[in-house]
Amino acid sequence: MIVEIQCIPDPAGTADEPFARVHAAIEVIESSGLDYEVGPCGTSIEGPPDQLWPLLRAVHEATLVAGADHCISVIKVFEQTGSDRVTMTSLTDRYRAR
Repeated sequence: MIVEIQCIPDPAGTADEPFARVHAAIEVIESSGLDYEVGPCGTSIEGPPDQLWPLLRAVHEATLVAGADHCISVIKVFEQTGSDRVTMTSLTDRYRAR
């Protein structure tokens, strides 16, 4: 399964670290051990559904624990059946800057 999550915490950070709550969410993703890619408007993560669903909740909640008053999270989910596995790399590799 491939998911993308965009967390929009308010406030996003502090005067010293403007995106501190977003960084807290990304740290949760990093600690998961799953393959992920941070983008400018969201983070894509690849892994088994049983790991990704709880991770999405933990990522969202990390912004609140880090001090956000509230957070909106936008989530996209790609799941497939069958043996022809699509990966983040197979979907995006041809568009990577060389």
